[in-house]
Amino acid sequence: DLSINQNSWIADMKHYSGSIAINPSLGKYGTFGLSILSVDYGEFLGTVVDPTSEKGYADTGNFGPSAFALGFGYAKALTDRFSVGGHIRYVDQKLGSSVVPVGEASDGATKEVQNDLSVWAFDFGTVYRTGFKSLVFGMTVRNFSQEVKFESEGFQLPLTFKMGISMNVFDIFMEKDAPHSLLVSIDAIHPRDYSEQLNFGAEYTLMNMLALRLGYMYNRDEEDLSAGFGVQTKFGDRVIALDYAYTPF
Repeated sequence: DLSINQNSWIADMKHYSGSIAINPSLGKYGTFGLSILSVDYGEFLGTVVDPTSEKGYADTGNFGPSAFALGFGYAKALTDRFSVGGHIRYVDQKLGSSVVPVGEASDGATKEVQNDLSVWAFDFGTVYRTGFKSLVFGMTVRNFSQEVKFESEGFQLPLTFKMGISMNVFDIFMEKDAPHSLLVSIDAIHPRDYSEQLNFGAEYTLMNMLALRLGYMYNRDEEDLSAGFGVQTKFGDRVIALDYAYTPF
């Protein structure tokens, strides 16, 4: 919330992310994970209102806002049908400094304010295998956090609810060990800061060797149709796989 300053974007944003997970003793103790996210918003030209200037503003130099999140996650299968997981993240955003007036505006006195904020965020999720064929339900809640504010307006992280369902539809009319499968999945997403969205996906697999994939995202500004394929083969007790996906974004 840099309402005092006028800013122009003069460089590209850079985004970095990574994660690592470990599943000791084949899941006996659950799965542990670490995640990191870093965003460099690029370089901006900072200005401040200056009624004495011919242009009406004065330059305050360039500045580079940034943000990062560091998280720890844990998940475990409580039974052969029910699994739960959680993720806690420390989130920090630095939006540079602002020059703001102090006291009466006519005095001309100013001070520099650092626009830095940090907050803890939480994610939760669960997966339930119904026992009816291969039907599976899933649910997640992401970015649950307390309200924070830079200057005058408070906000929360973009809280997002997601529910999903998936099933190999060939299970309904084919034997369990059939050479074909068609996995279909649907996600319903309810973000705090956007209207509801739907994701559709399908994967056809032949002889556990060839996979053809198709996806569609509904009510997105950028993404919509995606497609891909995968092939895999066995060498002794090892499997070598190659996957390709195309997503216009």
